[in-house]
Amino acid sequence: MTRSTPSPPGARLAAVLRELKAGTGLSLAQLADATTFSKSSWQRYLNGAGLPPRSAVVELCRLAGEPADHPLALLDIARTDRTSRASHDTEPPVGRPPVQPDTGALEEAPTPSRVPAAAPSGTAPSDTAPADTAATSSPHRRILLLTALASLLALALGALLLHLTPPHREQAQPPPAPASSSTGPLCRHRSCQERDPLTTRCGAEPRTLAEHETATGAWIQIRYSPACGTSWARMWGAALDDRVEVRAGGTNGPVHSARVTNRTEADTYVHTLMSVVDSRTSVQACFTPAEGGAKECFGAVAGIAAADAAP
Repeated sequence: MTRSTPSPPGARLAAVLRELKAGTGLSLAQLADATTFSKSSWQRYLNGAGLPPRSAVVELCRLAGEPADHPLALLDIARTDRTSRASHDTEPPVGRPPVQPDTGALEEAPTPSRVPAAAPSGTAPSDTAPADTAATSSPHRRILLLTALASLLALALGALLLHLTPPHREQAQPPPAPASSSTGPLCRHRSCQERDPLTTRCGAEPRTLAEHETATGAWIQIRYSPACGTSWARMWGAALDDRVEVRAGGTNGPVHSARVTNRTEADTYVHTLMSVVDSRTSVQACFTPAEGGAKECFGAVAGIAAADAAP
């Protein structure tokens, strides 16, 4: 797979991003104007040539009026896949030097110095070389002197203009318009109990309380939405019939589960319904593999996030 060809998870993410862009009705230039990312950056993200930052995905979802949980999960999958492939390519092949990092256009190619070519072996150097050097060094010194004088004159003129020009008062910028309530969550606290985090938009900007890689290679995350006051679990990289469940509030708390039922869910992810929590609620997630084996559990406290969803 070449660098320009996206991985299968990257290609799925790019397809979802293109659907979101189509939902906005914006061109690439308009999308760049409406976000903090350039037109060329969006072109790479939409073509799958590069993985976007989480903030870019969130901004695009806001413009499209869609929750960000699904595309962010696809981004996590693509990043995990990229990290996994990179870990197998860290050592250079035997007998070959390591590949140097691509610095792009940050450095220009060095200009070759004008050094006379060495005389062939057995041939005496020309006696005219010192004379040629002396003939060219004097005009070169004059050019350097004139350049230095011009630079000093420009600096003096700039300082004079800065001193004479009255200070410019910047016009006060109007405060940013408040975010449209149409993109906010559709439920809060008790009204979110046992509801889907995507359809309620609680999954737009959640936090990751904890995550765990299972023995089979699946990933489990415990998610928390401060805006909705809810928590749930999601799982990706799993096999058919793998199961995840989440319990909030101890042994007597509500339990919600999700199971991989088809190939599409195995290629993307599944998530449970939500439970209402507060900043002190303990949340536990457990993974049960379809092929058998030990049940794997881990937990977190809703008010203590191990890592935020945004970078």
